[in-house]
Amino acid sequence: MLTYTLRRLLMLVPVLFGVALLSFAIIQVTPGDPVVMMLGPHATPERVAEFREQLGLDDPILVQYGRYVWNAIHGDLGKSFRGQTPVMREILDRFPSTFRLTLAAMLLAIPGGVFIGIVAATARRKWVDSATMLVALVGLSIPNFYLGIILILVFGVMLGWVSTTGGEGMKDLIMPAFTLALAPAAVLARLTRSSILEIIREDYVRTARSKGLNWRAVTRVHILRNALCPVVTVIGLEFASMLGGTVFIENVFARPGIGRFAVNAILARDFPQIQGVVLLVATIYVLLNLAVDLVYGFLDPRIRFE
Repeated sequence: MLTYTLRRLLMLVPVLFGVALLSFAIIQVTPGDPVVMMLGPHATPERVAEFREQLGLDDPILVQYGRYVWNAIHGDLGKSFRGQTPVMREILDRFPSTFRLTLAAMLLAIPGGVFIGIVAATARRKWVDSATMLVALVGLSIPNFYLGIILILVFGVMLGWVSTTGGEGMKDLIMPAFTLALAPAAVLARLTRSSILEIIREDYVRTARSKGLNWRAVTRVHILRNALCPVVTVIGLEFASMLGGTVFIENVFARPGIGRFAVNAILARDFPQIQGVVLLVATIYVLLNLAVDLVYGFLDPRIRFE
């Protein structure tokens, strides 16, 4: 297990190098000059050239990329073009807000989605199965930004139960967390149902039932544990996706997180901030995939890492 973990951690290095190279290349061909956007359209060419030199944008592309990678290795993601503040500090200041939102959404999505999937699978071909899968389909089909706007209009404007502007309290976390959790819960419900229905047909389940074990014991010991491997995979991917994909939710609910920070950086063409967010999201994806692979060994004793 230790050897496998170390090998996977070493694989993290080329992946992050590739992500840094790809994000750097895309930014270089993106229309718009950050210097002109910061100084305004009336800035003189001399002032623009002077500011570009100060930011290092006049250096060759390879020099800029090499400098960025070297600084990133040492934990320095550069300074923001707009405020000349360290990008790493700006990201770390906003990450707790995004993490709280994502964690709250996962605490809603995982129990809700898995429970609905279990109910649908145990009530196969009954009205409960059809109703739960219909709800899951609706939840998967509604865009989260549209759902967020509807919730704000109903519970914030019409009923006045919650604030319509950004807040960091528990009361202000309920609506954005529910909005973010709906689609992952629907995915988990459908996946849990299909995985359980596949496991139910296995020989060892029929053997356990033929020995006289009650259905609850068979479901808990033999079915759920074997059916959870694909569910755990999706949970890891959904958690990483929500950490890096809260763009719409944080903008709709005006929350000061990574998603809103990334949108403002893109609009301002602040290259160091954009690259910092992309590198953060890539790191989260890789680490969570590693964590999911390690969890497999505890869920399924047949899995062994050589």
